[in-house]
Amino acid sequence: MTIGNYVDQDQINWQQLEKHLRESIEALPQETMKVKKFSEGYSNLTYLISIGDWEAVLRRPPFGEIPPKAHDMHREYTILSKVNHAFPLAPKPLLYSDNPEIMNRHFYVMEKKEGYVIDDELPPSYGGSEQAGPIISDRMIQTLTKMQAIDYKEANLTDIGKPAGYLERQVHGWIKRYQRSKTDEWQGVSELETWFKQHIPTTTETTIVHNDFKLNNLLFDPEAPGKINGVLDWELSTIGDPLTDLGSTLAYWGQSEDPDLGIHFVTNQPGFYSRREFAEAYAKQSGRDISNITYYVAFGFYKLAVILQQIYYRWKKGEADDDRFQNLNQAVANLLEMAHLTRSNRLI
Repeated sequence: MTIGNYVDQDQINWQQLEKHLRESIEALPQETMKVKKFSEGYSNLTYLISIGDWEAVLRRPPFGEIPPKAHDMHREYTILSKVNHAFPLAPKPLLYSDNPEIMNRHFYVMEKKEGYVIDDELPPSYGGSEQAGPIISDRMIQTLTKMQAIDYKEANLTDIGKPAGYLERQVHGWIKRYQRSKTDEWQGVSELETWFKQHIPTTTETTIVHNDFKLNNLLFDPEAPGKINGVLDWELSTIGDPLTDLGSTLAYWGQSEDPDLGIHFVTNQPGFYSRREFAEAYAKQSGRDISNITYYVAFGFYKLAVILQQIYYRWKKGEADDDRFQNLNQAVANLLEMAHLTRSNRLI
């Protein structure tokens, strides 16, 4: 088996994994299994598994202490088993396991979707941001609205969420997460949280909510910015208010004038839609009323702040040994400020 030095062999028994794969999946090639760790973000760990010309992707939670109910691989596996039939851009899951002889966390294996993950660089074949930016922006909106147009009842997805009271639970739940992982005292946080509680919009429609619909969770064709080959990371998916997805997407949709938000995407380059342009195009394509968009985007910034705060909390406790995390508290402060600016109609 070929693995790089960066793979933690003490916590993952790759020999046992290969044995399990061969017992569970028919007609795998006879070559030795190879493992490559993808460039990891701040969340789940993802590995490319290769046996000859057969390839798949393994996902597992991060090492160290994790928040309760977070990184639920079984839930993501179950959701993909259903969503893949109605929305083939979602990867097909192949197997799930919580066998402690393989690793100390539950995990699943899914098909490998071919494509390019866009973070802070575009493929050279795209011809630059001014040419590719509008195409990518529009295609991302099309994909989001197409996903939300799925009849979740017909797709047998009613059991992945509880639409009634969804937004209220989201608001109160994310506030609790922040309080559990708080390390610094930032001015205005209590005021912001009170505003979220007191101004919860009325949900008029329920759809599939991906809950992590951002640029680098999409796989683009390396030669064609107008073609998306896959939508990844369905762990947080549920049924609820579709505008929460729009708000989160726009929070990740960086612009050139933004402070350091702990994320780095190409959307701050010329050619990409602004947050306002993205929201207006979404409203036109979906037919939805976005008059309360400031609430959803402010809440999107707050949720991203909480995600980074949880990671910073783990780093400060010594549970996450990664130098990238040591300055995340400043990104958290900036995101909270972005939420303040948004709610006061000074940002979008």
